[in-house]
Amino acid sequence: MAVLIEDYALLGNCRTAALVARDGSLDWLCFPRFDAPACFSALLGDSDNGRWKIAPVDAQCQTVRRYRDGTLILETSFTTETGRALLLDFMPMDVDSSVVRLVIGLEGRVDFSMDLAIRFDYGSTVPWVEKREPHTMTAVAGPEMLVLRTPAELHPMDHHTESCFTVEAGQRLGFALGWQASHEPVREAFDIEQALESTDHYWREFSDRCPDVGPWTAQVKRSLITLKAMTYAPTGGIVAAVTTSLPEQLGGERNWDYRFCWLRDATMTLLAFMNLGYFDEATAWRNWLLRSVAGNPEQVQIMYGLGGERRLPEYQLPWLSGYENSQPVRIGNAAATQMQLDVYGEVADAMTQALKSGLPRLPRSTEIQKVIMPFLENVWHQPDAGIWEIRSEPRHFTHSKVMAWVSFDRNAGVLAQSDSAEDRERGRHYRAIADEIHADVCANGYDAQLGSFVQTYGGKELDASLLQIALTGFLPVDDPRVTATVAQIEKELMQDGLLLRYDSERSTDGVSGSEGTFLVCSFWLADVYVLQGREQEASDLFDRLCGLCNDVGLLAEQYDPRAGRMLGNFPQAFSHIGIINTALNLHRVVCPVKTRAAAQAEPDTAPL
Repeated sequence: MAVLIEDYALLGNCRTAALVARDGSLDWLCFPRFDAPACFSALLGDSDNGRWKIAPVDAQCQTVRRYRDGTLILETSFTTETGRALLLDFMPMDVDSSVVRLVIGLEGRVDFSMDLAIRFDYGSTVPWVEKREPHTMTAVAGPEMLVLRTPAELHPMDHHTESCFTVEAGQRLGFALGWQASHEPVREAFDIEQALESTDHYWREFSDRCPDVGPWTAQVKRSLITLKAMTYAPTGGIVAAVTTSLPEQLGGERNWDYRFCWLRDATMTLLAFMNLGYFDEATAWRNWLLRSVAGNPEQVQIMYGLGGERRLPEYQLPWLSGYENSQPVRIGNAAATQMQLDVYGEVADAMTQALKSGLPRLPRSTEIQKVIMPFLENVWHQPDAGIWEIRSEPRHFTHSKVMAWVSFDRNAGVLAQSDSAEDRERGRHYRAIADEIHADVCANGYDAQLGSFVQTYGGKELDASLLQIALTGFLPVDDPRVTATVAQIEKELMQDGLLLRYDSERSTDGVSGSEGTFLVCSFWLADVYVLQGREQEASDLFDRLCGLCNDVGLLAEQYDPRAGRMLGNFPQAFSHIGIINTALNLHRVVCPVKTRAAAQAEPDTAPL
């Protein structure tokens, strides 16, 4: 049986990431970037697709793990009949493209074994392995090389490298695996203990700045560290997840590559960073955003690569069986070419929130908006793929129109404060368009018979994204239509206390099968509860969501309450952003959700 998604822990260096299972098997690693071809792909296949396992020989050993407080350094404690040892895993922050695994003897003696299978290009390419020195090995395939330095003897075994060793109390045995270009000379070894010390300092210095968030401080800090680890430091871009093709339905085809940066995450990410006081990270993310969307407005994409790359072609890897036989395994994401109107609103909202929080106004931001807004004025009434990136025919999604309204509403509000008469006039024009969209949504996105807003114009299905009607300030939270919509979402999309994003069996999205509950939607519901004054229900739901985190505080994209396990890519930035923002909404009197929802929409006079 495959390792459960929730049995993995994250390692990272703000450039790439690895996943380590409870049993000491490192099953996923891409070097040198999040989106690079993996050299360990057992996560999506088996051990012959690449892994690095270090574990006691005693298969019955007891295992406990945790992160060092305030860091991304993973400690896994193994207790056997003969002793106790610690496996300490981390990716050094001051050494390029390396993973360190430090085995420390605590009590008695523990016999360990190591199994290393390097498979470049997502588990397909067996490298040429050479023993350079008694304790140094290189693995080369084409342009890539991995260099392993180990204190233990290495033995080749059927395209794997194996080792057996014993650690006694007080011993520290360091294993270091580094990636480099194969044409370069083998890099010098680095001091593992020094790398550990500097990496510990890096993460503690970062996390110690996290403010008090009441009873949720520890979880917020862990989510903040996770979000930081998913940031590509050279550019400031943040990946949606560090994995590809972890399924939304076991054995199904709802498997997507999330190792890219979505514009949709912009507002929530900025709010998370800024409201915790991390303005450097917020600024880096905003700058990535502005660089990525620069250019012709017709060419704005809903997602980009880590550096703002636009071409993210989607293809499949047939040699990988998929996580629990969930195929296909996809690389790239075809959704990058979709029209999704909501992203324009997300970008506008993000820029507005940045200004409100004190980030300096940038000329580029103003100029980009001057180009984008006329384009949006011409296309907002068109159908699109929507927030959930459907792969069926485009439709008129209510949420897409709401976010188009957000774009004009936010820009109108900013321009109304301008010293320029030309800007103020442009702001009045945007306000008129916002009013037009507002009336259109209320007339066509609301079903009087159902007494609720609906997923698409003329449809009958519900959608959790309709919660954004309240969260963006499109309508006041106490508007009867909002109250009724929230009640309908609770009735139709709630599964064991958690929200589906929509009913995939009733709403045609172009992909077969169903999926689990979508965790960020439940965070949205908790935020709406805060706006409604339902503080206890918000707190209870939030505690339920935090209780779904695994033993080291990580969340995937989805959760199957019936099977009691995580689904989807892992860890998911959206889920951890939800933890941060909802915790702040519960803890602070002047909370992010109330600030965001404070937009002053013109009252709608359309009949109910």
